[in-house]
Amino acid sequence: MTITGESDEGTARAWAALGGAPQLAACVGYRGAPGLGEGPLPVRELARATVGVCALAAAELGAVRAGGGAADVAPLVVDEGAVATAFVSERHLRIAGRRPSGFAPLSGFWRAADGWVRTHANYPHHRAALVRALELPSATPRDLRAAVAARPAAGVQELAYAQGALAVAVAPAYGARQPLVEAAGGPGGTGRPLGPAPAALPAAGVRVLDLTRVIAGPVATRTLGLLGADVLRIDAPGLPEADDTYADTGFGKRSALLDLADAADREVFEGLLASADVVVSGYRPGALERFGLGAADLLERRPGLVVAQLCAWGRHGPWAGRRGFDSLVQAGYGIAARYASADGTPGALPAQALDHGTGYLMAAAVLRALADGGGRALRFSLAGTASWLVHDLAAVQPGAPGYAPGPWLREGDSGYGPLRHAVSPLGDWPAGPSRWGTGRPVWLPR
Repeated sequence: MTITGESDEGTARAWAALGGAPQLAACVGYRGAPGLGEGPLPVRELARATVGVCALAAAELGAVRAGGGAADVAPLVVDEGAVATAFVSERHLRIAGRRPSGFAPLSGFWRAADGWVRTHANYPHHRAALVRALELPSATPRDLRAAVAARPAAGVQELAYAQGALAVAVAPAYGARQPLVEAAGGPGGTGRPLGPAPAALPAAGVRVLDLTRVIAGPVATRTLGLLGADVLRIDAPGLPEADDTYADTGFGKRSALLDLADAADREVFEGLLASADVVVSGYRPGALERFGLGAADLLERRPGLVVAQLCAWGRHGPWAGRRGFDSLVQAGYGIAARYASADGTPGALPAQALDHGTGYLMAAAVLRALADGGGRALRFSLAGTASWLVHDLAAVQPGAPGYAPGPWLREGDSGYGPLRHAVSPLGDWPAGPSRWGTGRPVWLPR
């Protein structure tokens, strides 16, 4: 394979943000017809750069585990068709021939008295909270539309937040700059020696405790699973994941249920933590700290851990503790307004690119931390990725047309029945996902 020779500033910037050796960024090249180029923002560049640095970090870890270093990383090529297909993997998913469910009826844009509001009510508890917050007569779009129209957008947002619902006023301008990644804590180089690994599985033998939900975090952990890690996802029994979501993001991992408030379950969890190499979390700031599982707590107990944390809005400022999803961050960060239609209705990126892009960045950061010997706390946010997209990335010249997803789709069995799915841009998973919550909370033998 031949590297294109096309300079990619986005890849170089992302690699630098991850602390990688600058000369390695030139090892990544791109080929194939691009996708995700529709619209005013450089989504194509975000997508290929985040996948590119993930592939590069995997190659770096492989070189280190083979006894070498950065100088031993060979050139690699990422196919843009595979990237574009993976970034809209949920659209290509078919479960026993059925299309997965999309946004729920109460999720979407609604005109307020002075602007627009974006709601997210895909989960039953979020829908119930929205109905309660706005005192809706019924959980119907008609009643929600009327309730929002009678209030200012910021008023709807704050009423929803106070009741645990999810609604964000559509911002007319881009938000302030935020870091793409923050590294903190840990002395570095204190993790368990990993030893050699198969070339295609640079994360082989690495144990990843997955405390993430929905898309961004699960994209990170399914990628680590593809690269050989033993990924064990843990969820609370009372907070089920949507089957359609897990059918898309559950590749490369096992899934078990533990209630951290239950003494017996907490003991099991502590046993898992004792021999984990990586902890990836996707809960808002403060949610895990109340269980003593914040990054500082974990690194104090296990200085060699790699702890990667994800939140929606960043860890500083008045919104740091708020829940959020890709669609809400697009609305609150000014992206939805940038994609508005001619009549002023807000729009959206051509993919849930904040989710997918952040997922690949997180996986890349974990791989880099492992190559450096572990002992690292890494912080990401969807808003940080949004900031990078709107403030720092620039579009490159359009590539040749003709992108088609067909070569990057596969069919196989899963815990949900026959599945058609998108492959990872880094390779094929050997098997489909099992059903959510049906695994045992134990590590596989190393």
